[in-house]
Amino acid sequence: MQTTLNLGEAEARLAIDACVAELKKRGKAGVVAVGDSHGELLALWRTDGCALPPIVIAQNKVYTAARVRGPSGDLGRNAQADGSDVHYHGDSRYVGWDGGAPVIYKGQCVGAVAVSGLSGVEDLEIANIGISAILATLD
Repeated sequence: MQTTLNLGEAEARLAIDACVAELKKRGKAGVVAVGDSHGELLALWRTDGCALPPIVIAQNKVYTAARVRGPSGDLGRNAQADGSDVHYHGDSRYVGWDGGAPVIYKGQCVGAVAVSGLSGVEDLEIANIGISAILATLD
């Protein structure tokens, strides 16, 4: 029998709150998405002033990070390095932009957090703040 852990509503709220607080601190607008271990959406928040495209992009970043068990941007960099298409996985939800990262707990991917709407570097920095907020409450 296999036992898997997954983020839930409480952890999603922690990540959303931490990321939105950081967006406000920086005076930026963006979208924060949190997904379970399969990358399926648990929560999404779009701050005032954020454009519409980052909504779908954040969802796809969280999906990618959970499915590949690594940062979403790594998929894009790896595809560029070997000349492949990021969609070779056969799923159009995979993206190769920075901003999504898995939540690793006890060696397992339990979910992912993603941010979209800023630069890839800032998106990933803020997503990691959300991940840290989650991990600080576990154990």
